[in-house]
Amino acid sequence: MTIQALIDALNGQGHRDVIDTSTLTRALHTSDASLYRVEPQAVATPRSTDELIAVATTAIELGIPITPRGAGTSCAGNAVGPGLIIDTRRHLQRIHHIDPEARTAIIDPGVIQATLTAAGQEHGLRFGPDPSTFTRCTVGGMIGNNACGPRALGYGRSADNVVRLKVVTGTGELVDTAAPPTSLTEPLHELVNSNLGLIRTEFGRFTRQVSGYSMEHLLPENGFALGRFLSGTEGTLGVITEAEVRLVADAPIRNVLALGYATMPEAADAITRILPFRPTAAEGLDRRIVDVVIRAKGASAVPDLPRGDGWMFVELVGEDAEEVAERSRALLEAATPLDGWIVEDAAEAARLWQIRADGAGLAGVSLARPAHGGWEDAAVPPERLGEYLRAFDALLTEHGLEGLPYGHFGDGCVHCRIDFPLDLPDGPAAYRRFVTEAAELVAGFGGSMSGEHGDGRARSELLETMYSPEALALMRGVKHIFDPHGVMNPGVLVDPNPLDASMRVPQTRGSLLARTNPEFVEAVHQCTGVGKCIADNSSSGGVMCPSYRATGEEKDSTRGRARVLQEMVNGSLLTGRRAGGWDSPEVHEALDLCLSCKGCYSDCPTGIDIASYKSIVLDESYRGRLRPRSHYAMGWLPRWGRTLAKLKLGGLVNRIADAPGLGALVKWSAEVDQRRTLPKFAVGSNKTRAQVPATSGTPVAIWVDSFSDCFEFSGLEPMVKVLIAAGFAPRIIDKKACCGLTWISTGQRDGARNQLRQALDVLHPYVEAGIPVVGVEPSCTAVWRTDALELLPDDPRVPEVAENVLTLAEILTRSEDYRVPDLTGLKVVAQPHCHHASVLGWATDRRLLEKAGVELTTVAGCCGLAGNFGVEKGHHEVSVAVAENDLLPAVRAAGPDAVVLADGFSCRFQLEQLEGRRAVTLAELLTGSNC
Repeated sequence: MTIQALIDALNGQGHRDVIDTSTLTRALHTSDASLYRVEPQAVATPRSTDELIAVATTAIELGIPITPRGAGTSCAGNAVGPGLIIDTRRHLQRIHHIDPEARTAIIDPGVIQATLTAAGQEHGLRFGPDPSTFTRCTVGGMIGNNACGPRALGYGRSADNVVRLKVVTGTGELVDTAAPPTSLTEPLHELVNSNLGLIRTEFGRFTRQVSGYSMEHLLPENGFALGRFLSGTEGTLGVITEAEVRLVADAPIRNVLALGYATMPEAADAITRILPFRPTAAEGLDRRIVDVVIRAKGASAVPDLPRGDGWMFVELVGEDAEEVAERSRALLEAATPLDGWIVEDAAEAARLWQIRADGAGLAGVSLARPAHGGWEDAAVPPERLGEYLRAFDALLTEHGLEGLPYGHFGDGCVHCRIDFPLDLPDGPAAYRRFVTEAAELVAGFGGSMSGEHGDGRARSELLETMYSPEALALMRGVKHIFDPHGVMNPGVLVDPNPLDASMRVPQTRGSLLARTNPEFVEAVHQCTGVGKCIADNSSSGGVMCPSYRATGEEKDSTRGRARVLQEMVNGSLLTGRRAGGWDSPEVHEALDLCLSCKGCYSDCPTGIDIASYKSIVLDESYRGRLRPRSHYAMGWLPRWGRTLAKLKLGGLVNRIADAPGLGALVKWSAEVDQRRTLPKFAVGSNKTRAQVPATSGTPVAIWVDSFSDCFEFSGLEPMVKVLIAAGFAPRIIDKKACCGLTWISTGQRDGARNQLRQALDVLHPYVEAGIPVVGVEPSCTAVWRTDALELLPDDPRVPEVAENVLTLAEILTRSEDYRVPDLTGLKVVAQPHCHHASVLGWATDRRLLEKAGVELTTVAGCCGLAGNFGVEKGHHEVSVAVAENDLLPAVRAAGPDAVVLADGFSCRFQLEQLEGRRAVTLAELLTGSNC
């Protein structure tokens, strides 16, 4: 039956607009966080439990294959499928009830783990399993994969925390596992009872054996726990419509131990000496991961570690401080590390855990070749872990591969990103050879292909390595009872698809762009789909992804945009009139609300830079063609500004822009939203009017960008003043030096290169003479450290200028003479410009302000204006919504007496437009100007 029949049937039931067959939506759901790409026929986003049941039962009745999907963060390929994707995360996020006494919660399947945990904390409770994606993964998805995380050692797997499920099975029947129908239980009991010996010997041998169906939960001695059994079945038996889960209480006392060993296998050897002390987590890693974090984030990102090249971080919790302390001391002695200590400071302990988190995210982009997660989470009994790690490293070497292993040593589970050559013609075959031998290795240690992410398309074919033919036949029997027509997530677990079929990267080899733009192809495929961009990153000071937070639409997330670009690269789903699909309407729709904020440049663990990709797409789309008016108006804004400054026409243009009829015409011609006022042009050039007294000191040059020069701006003289106070002899660079930012953001990259070359001719002589250059506008300063290196990769002057064009805070901290003014008690709300936070780093500014003694509130996220984005027609609502995410609430909460700090031109303009508040620059704050 066709998808149209499903749509018609649901319309007849009153469920309209729940099925989306658009090319864009299908493109967004071709992949999860795995290696695989499968085109679905349609995507359903049910808005209620009743609608979810209607979608599932109707699709089953029509014989349409179904794949349930939570956040799409599965790295096994169990959230992609060829029929109907049912997205539960978009709308089904209701927590129906929390019972503090019973310590349970009844929830929709799309509830996010972090949301449930936050709700439970009001009662001193939390959801125990905590995978690394806890800020965005759904509890329904966790149950589907039997997800675990580091603290599953103390709190159990997802299966261990399931009380009851409601599931639409492949028969189309809604089943409550607390009172299942006899039509299901009778054949299931019969199947189990006739295979008791088989189940007891092959299933549930150790805690992280999550590969295949967990038949042990159906044993009589385990109470025929149907809800727990359905955990980990990966949507192959039914669709979860509601879950009742167990909550746990976090003990109030928490100790972390840092243990150092000569190697990671030696650390793993110690796990049997550690487990008797009842740790809630025991995480292992080695020098490889630590070095990755240092290279990416600097040595300061890694605290002091015990001697050795392999480490284990162990967490103990309890109710009594002395008991936990005594247990910690005893563990430290029994573990016999080379070196080790008890970490008593909570912040220091958090930094240790962050090494593990950062390393896991960076692993995929830290080797010479891109690393992949196809062999991602194998597990062996903990007592054999050290032996397994040695054999696994030898296997990697034998196959000429590099990997970055780390994992949950307390459970014997090892994660590893490996540089499989999937982009080469023999890449899939090489991948198959390795994972087949790795499976045989794991099975030889009595292990499991998967220790927490499920088997999916990546490992289902390998189940025959660890299970007997009789056990596989048993699983097929179970599948037939629940899903007799094989419509539930086909190709996974039972009757699996080949593990090297439908792999995403190999599908690009035949595309045009793989030949003409291989660097672009590799760049967009860095996105692995882990979905940090669909979490609220503001609590950690992150920027990514402001437009997604405003709209909640997958297409507006970093991951969504990367997926669409990957589909453009693939060439089979998204096409346009221009070769390569650059002008595909779906691509431009996905990129339209990208603010080019560069938040993903720093916040995405895989290093995706959608702002750069958007610039490239626009450049290719409009090459040799007429562009939108805004590209000429706002893309060439520095050119127009310099012309007005030269002719001293800024005042006249300001009056025209303010005139009711003429102003509307000006906005229309520039494609500016009519609800916006235009920024005021300066009357002449700001840099020629600035007063710079002659003074002795270390020479420093002030680079006045086009925005700071051509628009009303009062921050130049305060910058001069503060530099003099710091012992410098500043001078303003009088020659034009435009970084080309507006050309970059509008995809006019040849024009940007021309601007950059001219700017290099001006700035490089200062750098060559040893004179540091201070940038005024953060976004322009950031261009030298990102886009310029990309646009002019062969110009040796670029890295030299990039290193020596500094922010004000950076140069002030280099001066031994500068004394930060005492601003104790001053309430400051700081909005770091996105490019400042994401590219330059705002830590130096923060330290400077803290040294001054201010009462500092730092706003995360983007202001929402983002250069030309917020003033363009069609972007106003999103621009305002982004401002309402973080900036405007923070300013309102601080009250009228607070000083708002914003070095970015866009940030100041947005705040003035939307809230009527004037913000000051750092120089103005430090000199007391306009505060």
